[in-house]
Amino acid sequence: MLAIKVKNLSKSYRSGIPRTSTPVLKEVSLQVPQGVIFGLMGPNGAGKTTFIKSLLDIVRPESGTIELMGKSPDDPGARKNIGYLPEKIHFVPGTTALSFLRGTARLRGLKLKDADLIRELNRLGLEGVETKKVQTFSKGMKQRLGVVAALLGKPDLLILDEPTDGIDPIGRQSIRQIIAEEHQRGATVFLNSHLLSETEKICQRVGVLVQGKIVLDGAIEDIRREKHSWEIHFSNDEHQEALAAIGFQPITSKPGAYNFDGANTERLNQALDKARELGAQMTYLSENQRDLEQILMDLVQEKSS
Repeated sequence: MLAIKVKNLSKSYRSGIPRTSTPVLKEVSLQVPQGVIFGLMGPNGAGKTTFIKSLLDIVRPESGTIELMGKSPDDPGARKNIGYLPEKIHFVPGTTALSFLRGTARLRGLKLKDADLIRELNRLGLEGVETKKVQTFSKGMKQRLGVVAALLGKPDLLILDEPTDGIDPIGRQSIRQIIAEEHQRGATVFLNSHLLSETEKICQRVGVLVQGKIVLDGAIEDIRREKHSWEIHFSNDEHQEALAAIGFQPITSKPGAYNFDGANTERLNQALDKARELGAQMTYLSENQRDLEQILMDLVQEKSS
């Protein structure tokens, strides 16, 4: 079953005088399998937050269809089972951590005792703050409180917009652990983060949104992999010219290391057999991979050219 199914989603905003229409999402289609941690990537202004708000029926798209856990987002039955962390959380002045969580639970129809709410605060490292006013909290503490609210009731689908924004490295590690725990209990997690290192550490699948269009979508290991490119180390550097003739290109910054571009693993193995015949002994073999930052930069540059 798909946790999220979006087909041909389009959304524009009108602004200025005279009012002109600016497309933000352009026939976006995306499928997120149930039970995965999915990360949405893209530069600022790509339409990520608009996409998330469209999923939750906060923003109404002009065209396209959306299904969340097999239901329409305007179905109360669908929304009840979704935990949501918005990009920016606004708190009513005078609100305490506990009163905020009580109100969130009531709006979602959850019957939770104060002890349950305090337990969730402690889980996110917010011990002893339940009666304190949220306006006195740091940005990171407010963000953690928002994550607590999203987790209430153990929803099957978590949609988190910048969950680690404003949080220190120790706090980010704590939230990664919480997300992993939610995934282990069976929840689907859909998150948007500009911290690509965080996305890389926690997500199983990613989608890249550039200029309102999904330009890449798939398993993170497949996306990071540089197709048909390997790094190989040999125990000695005596056969550099002969190895180059076979197809092994020396890496100047790493003595004894070579890159090999091959159409398939069969060609790689044939080249390694020839290298061994020369007397070169392989000590290391790894398929080259790119980090998410480089992938995003390449895609943005490609779509902008």
